[in-house]
Amino acid sequence: MALQITPSISIDEDELQERFVRAPGPGGQNVNKVATAVQLSFDVRNSPSLPAAVRARLEKLGGSRVDNDGVLNIQAHRHRTRERNRADARERLAELIAKASHVPKPRRPTKPSRAAKARRMDDKKQRSRIKRMRGQVRGGD
Repeated sequence: MALQITPSISIDEDELQERFVRAPGPGGQNVNKVATAVQLSFDVRNSPSLPAAVRARLEKLGGSRVDNDGVLNIQAHRHRTRERNRADARERLAELIAKASHVPKPRRPTKPSRAAKARRMDDKKQRSRIKRMRGQVRGGD
């Protein structure tokens, strides 16, 4: 079974490694005995399922979750059960990959219009007049 991200991108189960560990934080006996937290690892750099551009964007988006070898690590421990944490980790991975698959629109540099420049200069002149009037004290001796 594959994890479907977009109509064109799906990740094979073999590419995902899951490790179950004890969850941090409060929870009583359950949290001390049962390994419910999930550590999901996905090798971004060597994944055949992702196009090169998506791979590069995913490594940037992953930030500190991507190690030096290009492996993305996601930890999920919000829920009390393995199944829900596992689903949460996979959902977060899918969201991250979907975000990386979106190609950002290139920025087109623009220049301010003549009217915008004129407004700016008028505002500066007005501000200058206000500040110039502050220092003047008219004496009535």
